[in-house]
Amino acid sequence: MWSVENSVPWCRCKGWVLGPLVALWLTLGSAVAHKVGTTSYATLSVAGQTVRYALTLPADGFALDTGALTDFSAAIAEALEITADGAACAGVPTEVRPASPERPSIEIVVLYACRVPIRNLHVNHGTEAILGTDHHTIADFQWPGGTKQVVFEIDHREADVAIAGEAAADGGAMSTFASYFGIGVEHILLGFDHILFIIALILPGGRLVSIAAMVTAFTLAHSLTLALSVLNVVTVPAAIVEPAIALSIAYVAFENVALKAAPSRRWAVSFLFGLVHGFGFAGALVEVGLPAAGLVSALVGFNLGVEAGQLLVVALLLPLILWLQRFPWEPRLAKLSSSAILAAGLVLLVERALSGV
Repeated sequence: MWSVENSVPWCRCKGWVLGPLVALWLTLGSAVAHKVGTTSYATLSVAGQTVRYALTLPADGFALDTGALTDFSAAIAEALEITADGAACAGVPTEVRPASPERPSIEIVVLYACRVPIRNLHVNHGTEAILGTDHHTIADFQWPGGTKQVVFEIDHREADVAIAGEAAADGGAMSTFASYFGIGVEHILLGFDHILFIIALILPGGRLVSIAAMVTAFTLAHSLTLALSVLNVVTVPAAIVEPAIALSIAYVAFENVALKAAPSRRWAVSFLFGLVHGFGFAGALVEVGLPAAGLVSALVGFNLGVEAGQLLVVALLLPLILWLQRFPWEPRLAKLSSSAILAAGLVLLVERALSGV
């Protein structure tokens, strides 16, 4: 198997830099597909006890709509076998991006949670039944302090990567923290229901002290139930939690529409529904998987990641909301926006109640 260790310095390239390069590379790869088959590019980012597998495929070689893409990503996650020090890692698809006119490629992200801090990583890229026997994948393994590049093709489907042993052991807690912090940020930014709730919460504006009290109450509440649920002290089925989250969105938006001003007790409403959202965060964290070692680091990292994502949303929206309050038509705009959020919350409530999730 061809491989180059430490071929490029450790980095996490921004999408605006990597995207065009990958798109160009895929275009060139498609041009010679009649000779070498289809080609994809993968990045395996190793941190603590997790592996983030990001696969980019040429859109012209895989005609998939959004629904088929979801099943396709699940099949990739099942076919790709990753083990850390002999223990199998559990993979969960976390993101799929269909092709668009601006990006002629399909992107799939699968997150693998391993039981122990990763020292020796083994990958069986057994995707030939899905991608084709003549397909090959150029894979970049990346971890703090090193890189390795491998080409997976018909005769070479497996690879072993030795992650720096001492760094993995000594920095295991910090690596786990950093990895789950990123998962927390990603979850809040991609979780449109949580974002809708935060927007509805701060939409009426008000004094900064009142807004800070609401955000703080929400933080304390969901941190509490997140910890209790992950530690199996108190658990609530998703069939109850998910509709309740939708109800929280609809109720807060209804208050915005029905009341002339945000009630002084809104911090209490924020705390109450924060408890519900905490169970939702816990469900997402359990789906990703928790390490047997480093549980505290994972839990704290994920929770702080959620907070960082939440504060980012508030930091971006609050100045705009406060600025708009200078105009006489702002209350009508706020009520119109709240009405739209109310409708979205009700639709989500009915959908989740009927589907039982």
